[in-house]
Amino acid sequence: MQRFIGEQNIAHFERLLSEEQPEKSRAFIQEQLVASKRRLATLTAASMGVHSNAQIMRERAFARSAPKMTNKFQWQFEAAAKPLLLIDPNPGLHIVDANTAYASATMIEPGRVAGEKMFDVFPDNPDEPLADGVANLFASLRVVAETGQSDAMAVQRYDVRNASGVFVERYWQPLNSPVLSGSGNLAFILHQVIDVTSTYASAGRTV
Repeated sequence: MQRFIGEQNIAHFERLLSEEQPEKSRAFIQEQLVASKRRLATLTAASMGVHSNAQIMRERAFARSAPKMTNKFQWQFEAAAKPLLLIDPNPGLHIVDANTAYASATMIEPGRVAGEKMFDVFPDNPDEPLADGVANLFASLRVVAETGQSDAMAVQRYDVRNASGVFVERYWQPLNSPVLSGSGNLAFILHQVIDVTSTYASAGRTV
């Protein structure tokens, strides 16, 4: 029911934005639309992960053991110079692991975030009413799950918290890719980012 209401709210705000509105009203509606998309993404991630209802039903009917990283993959993952995060695509979108480069770039401790929900660790900045990192990342992860192909996102502002819990402005170039099991099923999603903050923030550019 909550997902249905969220979808209806999004459709309502999108319809309002397609009509002529005073500038102040348009800004308010835009904020409400972004907030609705964020809530729906968070709710769906928690209840379904990036799977469709049909996929979830198949998983329940034909239960498989939880996938595990091979030693070779784990070594390559940890040794990679690029920031990498491994995500469980199932309900909750739990973080499986983060390599050293990702931990450094996003100011997290891998041991503390492993097993936590992706959007609990990386929520949108509450001081930015138009922050759309959660909704856009979730949409990309669903594309990966549905197509089995990598999805390169546009440059995305997605602020992260420092050690004191204060949000710090960051811009990223994300690439999300499927990691398949031996049987060809989606086991994990590999989230790779390049920090492009110096290019965007210093120039005062928006995305």
